Amino acid sequence: MRVAQQVSLIAATITSGLMAGLFAAFAYAVMPALRTADDQTFVDTMQRINVAIVNGWFMLSFLGALVFAALSALLAWHGDGRPALPWIIGGLTLYLAMFVITTAVNVPLNDKLASAGDPGHIADLAAVREHFESSWVTWNIVRALASTAAFGCLSWALVVYGRATGG
Repeated sequence: MRVAQQVSLIAATITSGLMAGLFAAFAYAVMPALRTADDQTFVDTMQRINVAIVNGWFMLSFLGALVFAALSALLAWHGDGRPALPWIIGGLTLYLAMFVITTAVNVPLNDKLASAGDPGHIADLAAVREHFESSWVTWNIVRALASTAAFGCLSWALVVYGRATGG
């Protein structure tokens, strides 16, 4: 059980860190770069990103962090990792907040952008962009902060777990 606890906590930390990095990169690099693009380039690029990002590596990190953190909390509750449990629960809660934001806000915005159709045939690209960009960027920053805080909590949980168990 100790090995399962260690592996699940390490996996939760790594996968949540990958997601925090992804959302942060969008917040400080991708979206600021696209802000300067014309409407057609913006809409086309975001539509392409939203298709490309749904792949095995993304899904492993996105869903894996949630599963691994929940498993780690369960194992800590029943095993040697109990001193780390508050940090694991904190990380899980923050990650869950990011997960809810993504599924309730960002994904529906992505779907609405996709349903607008081919950017070359959209009559009012500026309106499509306006309905998407501001809200998506704002909520991406929130999820970047939540997932970064989750990563911090899980990282600290590793430290606490290591101190409590001597390994």
